[in-house]
Amino acid sequence: MPIPAQVTPHEGLTRLNALPRQAAEQALRTCCASHAWARRLAAHRPYPDLDALLAAADEASYDLAPADITEALARESLPLPPVAAVYSAAHTALGAAHAAYQDRFGHTFVVCLDETAPDEALDHLLSALRDRLGNDREEERVVAADELRRLARGRIVRLVRNFPNLLDLPERPNIPAALRTGPGAAHREGVGNSPYVPV
Repeated sequence: MPIPAQVTPHEGLTRLNALPRQAAEQALRTCCASHAWARRLAAHRPYPDLDALLAAADEASYDLAPADITEALARESLPLPPVAAVYSAAHTALGAAHAAYQDRFGHTFVVCLDETAPDEALDHLLSALRDRLGNDREEERVVAADELRRLARGRIVRLVRNFPNLLDLPERPNIPAALRTGPGAAHREGVGNSPYVPV
């Protein structure tokens, strides 16, 4: 079978810029689930390059109201590094730490692992979880908001780079019909996912 042609960030961004506003908002909400964030980014199109889009995403993230952060956090899931699925003790430790976090702060723990090596991800995740359990609610809200911003950046890059081959399965949640390609499209990496598997 032929290998699908790779798209450049410029091509993917051109297609994102050209989407109807509602479809663009839906696509962007796979990167950050805040409606206000997605509306703002969709409204400020077209973006001349990926750096401009990422800068706008950062600015929109910094301006999120507490209710918008709560909305975005409600759609997140804890990333599960592959090694945690293999070792039951690691999975149990992670589950216990996350349960304590949710009990204390009332939302899922979020951390960006995009720049963490796979063999270091579990240690980084457990360490961050335990460290942040010591935060008060306001401190943790600030940290969680910044992790959401970092997650959104990585997801935007994947969104733009994978644009022509976005999971064309009709049942795929949160992927608007306007983004799905026709039959024969390659099954590529999910836009909204971190490099790890959600718990």
